[in-house]
Amino acid sequence: MAVQETAVLIVGGGPVGLTARALLEGWGVRALLVEKRGELSPFPRSRLVNVRSMEIYRRLGLADRITARAFPPEYGRIRFRDTLLDQDFATAAMVGINAPVPESPVTGVVTSQDRLEPTLLAAAEAPMRFGVELIDLTEEADGVAAVLVDHRSGEETRVRARYVLAADGANSTVRQMLGIDTTGPQAMGGFTTVVFDAHLNHWSADQPAGVYFTAHGMFAPLYPEGGWAWFVPTPEDVAGADWSGLVSHALGSGDEVQARVLRVQHWVMNAFVAERFRHGRILLTGDAAHAVPIVGGLGMNAGIADVHNLCWKLAGVLRGWADPSLLETYGTERQPVAHQTLRQAVANTRLLLDVQSRRREQRQAGEAAPAHVELPWTDRYFAQLGLVLGVTYHSDAVLTDDSTPPDPSGMGTDYVPTAEPGHRMPHLWLTRDRSTLDAFGEWFTLLTPAPACWEQHVDGSWPVRIEALPDEHADLCGLGPYGALLIRPDGHIGARWRDRPPSDATLHRALAAITRSATP
Repeated sequence: MAVQETAVLIVGGGPVGLTARALLEGWGVRALLVEKRGELSPFPRSRLVNVRSMEIYRRLGLADRITARAFPPEYGRIRFRDTLLDQDFATAAMVGINAPVPESPVTGVVTSQDRLEPTLLAAAEAPMRFGVELIDLTEEADGVAAVLVDHRSGEETRVRARYVLAADGANSTVRQMLGIDTTGPQAMGGFTTVVFDAHLNHWSADQPAGVYFTAHGMFAPLYPEGGWAWFVPTPEDVAGADWSGLVSHALGSGDEVQARVLRVQHWVMNAFVAERFRHGRILLTGDAAHAVPIVGGLGMNAGIADVHNLCWKLAGVLRGWADPSLLETYGTERQPVAHQTLRQAVANTRLLLDVQSRRREQRQAGEAAPAHVELPWTDRYFAQLGLVLGVTYHSDAVLTDDSTPPDPSGMGTDYVPTAEPGHRMPHLWLTRDRSTLDAFGEWFTLLTPAPACWEQHVDGSWPVRIEALPDEHADLCGLGPYGALLIRPDGHIGARWRDRPPSDATLHRALAAITRSATP
């Protein structure tokens, strides 16, 4: 059996695995990605790239390319109708999608996953093997041995990797091989996605939306140039289903609009969080670690944040400036986020069902669609901006600011920018077109109004850059004239000194503590 070696084996070629491949390549880490499907998925699947994910893609140089192939901002809205061809009885904006928000230098987009994945694939040169499935996994003293089978040739290959990153979906083969259980509601029902073509511009062009919720399922435009998808609970008689007829009936168009069905996919809506995200040198990410209902577009984006958190830690371990125990903080930091994301997605689903229930009661009473049905939430689109930008980490990779008591509430639904350790560094303009978020990358960043005061403390043991913080931002960050923020490569604040460093070893000790490296 042929043997191949790599630093990281990525299992699963969806957006999460592809993003990890690009992030690791930026760190100069050798990775091999394998995907059991023969090609990228032809189905739209996830349809929302939120603000935080776009910040990550901005850093990778991909944000403009993703935006160019996505819908314009006016599609960042949801609309409720009896049928797609009726008028709205309720609508709400997707905050951070339909228009810029002052809390970020980027705007999220509505785009289909099959439009996103080719952009991510082209973002890195690391090898990717389609039609190759993982069939065995064995942990060794200094790595992991995996057996792969190529479904085209039948050939088996043995791969030795220092670490394995599992991004192989809700039915993760890796998670099942490891015997890792999950908690949560689990399977919430079978659903079908029908991709179809139909001439619907007459009913949608003047009131665009990323999603139309109707009494007969959810409709979504797929691409700016055309195409639609219908999401509906899977009917009992799948084999005998007349999908074209079912779609036309759901549209409410009679014979006026004919739907030409292109693809049909059946899937299960899962809702769970893995009991642990790490098993030795094997790490779960994305849906393999947490699967959430689709309402609100949280699932894929949470997975992208997973690998953004994980890949700098893997790079540090593999390049020698972080101890392997740093990887323990991955689960410590991301598992609470997964549980909160699941709770929010379930709440989103209930809010959606509440709107549909109200209208159903009106229809049963013979009432016509009203001009407006009051939504059971505010205009913050399911109150998720705090969850998107307000993620806070509590772990050994964050040095607590002793002058600030810890926040016991964790992530809320509102986002309030703060420069306290553990939080995402707030977006502040360093120049007219350069954000604080643009200063972060494959290094630690020291943000300070007094760069000269801190330069002597950088000793080269870790990748560190010093960035001048304009004086007008110092107070907002809780800094005196000689203070500083130490920003981790994932953009979260690792430490804060309100004034000048207490000693020459201050920065060295902080980096050693965050990376769990030995301190001389």
